[in-house]
Amino acid sequence: MQAPIYPWLSRDLLFGRPSVGSLMGLCEENYAALGRLIPGLRHIRGARRTVCPGNLDLYLDVLDQAPYTTTVRLTYLFGNLDGPAGGHAEPDACLRAYHDAQQVEVLGLSPKSLPVLRGPNEPLLLDKWRVNLFLAKWLDYCVQQGYRFEVVERDEGPRGERSSGVASRFAACL
Repeated sequence: MQAPIYPWLSRDLLFGRPSVGSLMGLCEENYAALGRLIPGLRHIRGARRTVCPGNLDLYLDVLDQAPYTTTVRLTYLFGNLDGPAGGHAEPDACLRAYHDAQQVEVLGLSPKSLPVLRGPNEPLLLDKWRVNLFLAKWLDYCVQQGYRFEVVERDEGPRGERSSGVASRFAACL
């Protein structure tokens, strides 16, 4: 397996402006990282969670599964999951994976504690770069911690188990 290339470590990107090509490279890297987190991404359905001892559960909701794309929502839930609010999602990412192009597009990202979008005066390319950079670091963190969603014949078991309805309340993207 090829070692991941981290385009955000490039000196030009740290001190300059990202290009469309570097953004596409980052989206490809995000697709590979998402594939490590969810190896059966093309085949997984419904709402799931994965348990990683000593960490919060990570929730996944597959919103749409098409021949060439998969749209998912990925989040942690903080707080009382059984209470009326049902927990606080943070970060809350809506992603579309393009299997033919092997890219991931961030449709929505809501990290309230770490705002990545600055405002209308910033170029769109810079905003896309920031959200994809955040996603790259988060996906890398999740994989390093040992999170993994498995496709299993039955939707039960300790890893990649079916959620008890908590994650399924995320019916649409941001």
